[in-house]
Amino acid sequence: MGERKQAGDGEFQSFMIGRWPRLMRTAFLLTGEQHAAEDLVQSTLEKAFVAWRRVGSADDPEAYVRRVMINLHARRHRRRLKELLAPRDDSGLVREIADTGDRIAQADDRRALLTALAQLPARQREAVVLRYWEDLTETQAAEAMGCSVGTVKSNAAKGIAKLRAIPGLAETVTQGGRK
Repeated sequence: MGERKQAGDGEFQSFMIGRWPRLMRTAFLLTGEQHAAEDLVQSTLEKAFVAWRRVGSADDPEAYVRRVMINLHARRHRRRLKELLAPRDDSGLVREIADTGDRIAQADDRRALLTALAQLPARQREAVVLRYWEDLTETQAAEAMGCSVGTVKSNAAKGIAKLRAIPGLAETVTQGGRK
């Protein structure tokens, strides 16, 4: 029994090391804060480790773990934990149009996008992150969110429409397309 446990621990460790960057990216996009993302990933992996026999034998362990993460995030959101994606007030800043390869401009674009994501309701944010950042199919996103494909389509469409309606973001995307 000890050898089987060690083999399971090794499988879990390999899984965790291989998936950590992607899980962190998804968690950051969901929570908007580095420390909250780290907490979410650690809590997710803790639950996955406890149930590793079941998780490791699943058809798609990564999808299973992603679903655990979405559920944990939804639970935290229901408890109204404050999530900060960016400072709320940068109205006094003047925006410049930067050169094409400007890394600072890319960081500003990223900040604008994260600020816009923060304005979306949690389910719309989840749908947009899973569909467009994680590049999941509608079916995979529905499985991760625990809802129907139609709900994913609806939430993603509403989220994208809200993002397109944000003037500063629309300018960023338009400028980004020309680069």
